[in-house]
Amino acid sequence: MLLALIAACEIGFWLVLGAGLSARYLLRRPRLGAALLVCVPLLDVVLLTATVIDLRGGATANFTHGLSAAYLGYSVAFGRSMVRWADERFAHRFAGGPPPKGKPEHGRARTRYEWREFGKAALATAIGCGVLLAMIVVVDDPDRTQALLGWTARLGMVLAIWSIWPISHTLWPAKPKAGQATAEPDPEAAARR
Repeated sequence: MLLALIAACEIGFWLVLGAGLSARYLLRRPRLGAALLVCVPLLDVVLLTATVIDLRGGATANFTHGLSAAYLGYSVAFGRSMVRWADERFAHRFAGGPPPKGKPEHGRARTRYEWREFGKAALATAIGCGVLLAMIVVVDDPDRTQALLGWTARLGMVLAIWSIWPISHTLWPAKPKAGQATAEPDPEAAARR
């Protein structure tokens, strides 16, 4: 049941997000759109509540309980940027907004982008591990929560793998291809001139 709820929360995220953006841009009802977008985090509360109720009801923690904590962490850490990403594209497509920015392709801007994304992943890991540890404390039965402790290692492994991108862009920054002009000037270089 919990796995189905995780899937429902993910589907619900995109449905509520689409409804909020549709209200904002297609129906020209910005207040209604904002109200719907505020409801997006409520899905995380529903998932967390269901997970805790399941564990408090005597369930032995398994893969899905850990997955719900990880989902919650990533949803909180990346939710705002995902909403912004969708908003830019929706505004461009349906309301004549400017084209979406996209991520920088090279140089210091790309390195900063990769470290910012890594920071979000670190926040997601911290939130996920915090929720896992809170569930372990709430249940207070090591035999029933052993699977949750294993999830902290999984989240740490994901973060360690994620660190490859910002570290590699720091050590070997991507350079523009031959004949390709830089899309955005480096403000730090301009300030040094």
